[in-house]
Amino acid sequence: MNQFENLKEEDCGEQEEMKDSNETDGGSINNNNNIRRKMVTPGAGEHPLQYNYTFWYSRRTPSRPANTQSYEQNIRQMGTVASVEQFWKFYSHLVRPGDLTGHSDFHLFKEGIKPMWEDEANKNGGKWIIRLRKGLASRFWENIILAMLGEQFMVGEEICGVVVSIRFQVRIRNHHPVTSYCVCESDTSVCPQEDILSIWNKTASDQVTTSRIRDTLRRVLNLPPNTIMEYKTHNDSLKDNSSFRNTKIAL
Repeated sequence: MNQFENLKEEDCGEQEEMKDSNETDGGSINNNNNIRRKMVTPGAGEHPLQYNYTFWYSRRTPSRPANTQSYEQNIRQMGTVASVEQFWKFYSHLVRPGDLTGHSDFHLFKEGIKPMWEDEANKNGGKWIIRLRKGLASRFWENIILAMLGEQFMVGEEICGVVVSIRFQVRIRNHHPVTSYCVCESDTSVCPQEDILSIWNKTASDQVTTSRIRDTLRRVLNLPPNTIMEYKTHNDSLKDNSSFRNTKIAL
């Protein structure tokens, strides 16, 4: 058990409802992505995170083709946290991914990094992808963000952030007979019984680091040995304008 689990119950007992304002105790909140924000720092006596992290939310209509401009306009910054206590205070008020409706994404990235392929910190990187059966997204999302904030990946500054993608009503072309992996006709390549978990890293060409991230994912998420994992570089995503299509499969 790490410091996040140790402090969770204590913090939850002291929380107040979050107000609809630009800032609250325990993190800054602002829905305008371009407004200058007050620097978020740990409060007195709080346990600082190694990096500040920012929560983002996005939602789109599957039938509408995505492009960089529309995606950037659609993504919304929700708040930034700098300590363990601020994280739990903020996180406890968020809707759980499994309760989201429509094509929605939660992102948690290091402060200053936008969850976009083109961002300076992301452009030479890529992401590991895990396809989850419906009903698992909330638990796996919490586990992966605790592992990231707790620096369990041990890859220096390579980790940029994590994303959980909730998807519905996509037609299946072919379903893998053993795992939840499938290939779909939609550009999103997600099946109706699946959600997607992904972790982004800075350097796709660093095979040692990407392999270490993969192995740590298997451990912290307690994945079965036959779980299919996929990797895709952001450069490839820019080429085919797709997050989850044409991935490289790893067992």
